[in-house]
Formats: sequence, structure tokens, C-alpha cells
Amino acid sequence: MSSLFDCSDESQLLPGMRAARRAVARGELVVLPTDTVYGVAADAFDAAAVQRLLDAKGRGRQSPPPVLVSGVNTLRALVADVPAAVERLVEEFWPGGLTVVLPAQPSLTWDLGETHGTVAVRMPANRIALELLEETGPLAVSSANLTGKNAAVFVEDARAMLGDSVEVYLDGGPSIHGISSTIVDATSLVGGDEPVVRVLREGAIERARLREVLGDLLEPDPADSPPPGATL
Repeated sequence: MSSLFDCSDESQLLPGMRAARRAVARGELVVLPTDTVYGVAADAFDAAAVQRLLDAKGRGRQSPPPVLVSGVNTLRALVADVPAAVERLVEEFWPGGLTVVLPAQPSLTWDLGETHGTVAVRMPANRIALELLEETGPLAVSSANLTGKNAAVFVEDARAMLGDSVEVYLDGGPSIHGISSTIVDATSLVGGDEPVVRVLREGAIERARLREVLGDLLEPDPADSPPPGATL
């Protein structure tokens, strides 16, 4: 039977954080608030827990979850290299709604799925998430919804979809943005023949803001983008 804790209530916050920490340590799943949408989390270094996360969402190993971290130092420990352009990106947009894909540190012993040697990393701008990450270390986190359904912006939405597959639900109120993070692929900046940053998913951080930081290192804008103010 899963437990839900209202983190706006100080009498529930500490017990909730303790329960979440213990659940992660046991290889169970936790739903937590972030600045974008609610996420379902597992210990990134527990392969069985990561598989449990994928199963709960109805997702295959070909869609590995991103990893949330508590800071840039943890990013540096997880990836093979942090190029100068990525340093600029995380300085500008972390903590926040930007996920960066880079080659993973080859010495790491983990199994997130079919990552092809890469890892997607983000530092969320949410106090509850960051405090939990400080205690647990990196967490594999995907949006707290069934595959094909809308991402949860309220904890009740996540619980309705994921139910008892999750051990602990941390209620941090409605998500601030309700928009998934922007994902960029910066792998070619690490020894690639044509260094360029590609936008895999445009979300909380707009392409124009990425361009301000990256300049020509960002891939050309799509030719079929609608003009400003247009709708599709």
C-alpha cells in the first residue's frame, strides 16, 4: 500500500522525506515534485529499481530515463566530459528545465536501459527534489504518468495512473510550469567531427534562449517553424 505525504505540512514533510529515502534505498519507486512536472524516481544505480520504473510506466528499455542530480559536481562525476558550451548552458539554466545528454562516464556500473553509452542529466529547481537528491544521490526519474498519457502536474494525477507500483508519493502542490524539460543532445561536443547541440525535445526552455547561450553551436532552427505568433 503506497503512502502519500503533504510536504506543505511541516508535520508530514520530514516523515515523508525519511520514507522516500528508505524507499529508494530498498529499490522502491517514489513520486516527487519538480519544477516541470511530477516525476517517478528510482535509485539510478539499482538496475532492478530502474526496470521497476520502466515497468510502472509501461515503457521499454529503448526509452531510458534521465537522471536527476543535486548539482554540477554530480554531473561531472556521471559524464565523460563537460564541454565549455555545456558549462555555459548549466550556468544559465540550472537548476531548471534543461536536460543535457552527454557521453556517460565509462567507469560507471549502472543499467538505465539502451542508452548507447550516453546519459541525460538535469538539476531540478525544486527544494523537495533537491533535498532528496542530496540524501539519495542521483535518481533515475521519468515523468510520473503512464506512457502515452499526459504528464502529471498534481500528485493526485500521478497516483491515479501509477497506484501501488509507487511506494511513496510526495505532494509538493501543483507543478510550477507544468511543461516538461527541454532536452538537448551535446554528445557531438565530446570528440565529434561536427560539434553541434541538437534539440531533442523543446519544452520549458525555448530554442531562442538556447541560441542566446550557444550561438552557432546550436543546430539550425527547423525550416518549417511557424513565424512568431502563428499557431498550428
